Amino acid sequence: MATDVLGAPSARAGVKVRSELMEQRVRAARLFLIPMLVALAVVAGWPLLRSIYFSFTDASLSNLEAAQWYGFGNYLRWQVLESGNVRYRGLLVDQAWWNAVWNTVRFAFVSVFFEAVLGMMVALVLNAEFKGRGLVRAAILVPWAIPTIVSAKMWGWMLNDQFGIINDLGMRLGLLSQKVAWTASADTAMTAVLIVDIWKTTPFMALLTLAGLQMIPKDIYEAAEIDGVHPVKQFFKITLPLVRPALMVAIIFRLLDALRIFDLIYVLTPNSAATKTMSVLARENLFDFDKFAYGSAMSTLLFLIIAALTILYIWLGQVRFDGGDR
Repeated sequence: MATDVLGAPSARAGVKVRSELMEQRVRAARLFLIPMLVALAVVAGWPLLRSIYFSFTDASLSNLEAAQWYGFGNYLRWQVLESGNVRYRGLLVDQAWWNAVWNTVRFAFVSVFFEAVLGMMVALVLNAEFKGRGLVRAAILVPWAIPTIVSAKMWGWMLNDQFGIINDLGMRLGLLSQKVAWTASADTAMTAVLIVDIWKTTPFMALLTLAGLQMIPKDIYEAAEIDGVHPVKQFFKITLPLVRPALMVAIIFRLLDALRIFDLIYVLTPNSAATKTMSVLARENLFDFDKFAYGSAMSTLLFLIIAALTILYIWLGQVRFDGGDR
């Protein structure tokens, strides 16, 4: 009894010390975050707010300071004709814009799906024990390490219909009856872009998935083998559920990157309506066509679409960024 009485104040003192230590850590974390938040506000927040503002004006690239308030005219406006018909104009009824939205969403979901599947397969291979595993892990990252511009130019030469190695191999192996203009044809342009992007970004998905695989305790698999669980069943019952949090976070990072794709499309298929994405179309209106206000409206809608899809994915996928599930 005496021990309990004497131990109670000591326990309370220990809890108080831990509480004070946690408060100090929280204050220190906030202080360290302040410079990052300020830099983020200056580099990202201010330009975003300016773009949203310009989307409600008649701004021109040659004279931004003279921009006048235009309201929602860049997004949607209408005119009643003498015949009584109503003519709608603006971004929300622009066929070129909605074609770019469809191209972007299709590219993002198809590329991320294949990159997640192939990345999982590569990660499973790299997670196995074999001779030379370190060298293979380094080699698999080469496509991801190459700058996107360099990759696009390299694949542009390889896919060329006159002297590209892809057509040459296809003709030699009998897979092609004639040379194909992969990046110039509307039928094959998106496929070519997807191939290049999947080739380049699969190592990124494999790397993040491999990190999740290495966090799984080995004794779980040892117990499953002792119980005679088939390797395929081990994957679906053990590996996939345990690696799911890391995989979901990897997918959301890759999805954000794919939805704002610009450089690969701009270099590989710069003027193809079959591959033109929201970022490419916004850049054309901002700088090439001198429709700065209209391009700003496109940039604003691009931001809103990406934000909406990301929130929807986090909600449906129950993604947590602390490494767990909801």
